Amino acid sequence: MGKPSDLVQGTLDLLILKTLALEPKHGWAIAKRIQQISQDVLLVQQGSLYPALHRLEQKGWIKGKRAETDTGRQAKFYSLTATGRIQLEKESANWNRLSSAINLIMQEP
Repeated sequence: MGKPSDLVQGTLDLLILKTLALEPKHGWAIAKRIQQISQDVLLVQQGSLYPALHRLEQKGWIKGKRAETDTGRQAKFYSLTATGRIQLEKESANWNRLSSAINLIMQEP
């Protein structure tokens, strides 16, 4: 069995976009939400998360804004842009197609 932090290449972007679809979050909250929803199977390390956030921001799919957290600390909160929402739809459709194909192969006797 793979390590809990193993992600299929390219899925981190999709997970981040999906996590931000509901509301803006700062980096730590994004990682915790992914971990929580995946029931501790997916653990996103800071060394993977922050470069991915930077890359998504550069592509214009998310935007960051400094704000205060619930604990009173300053953090960069990320939110999905209109372009990011369109990309999320594309990435989701591609993921569904890919995972369905993999499931077909795995069900083969």
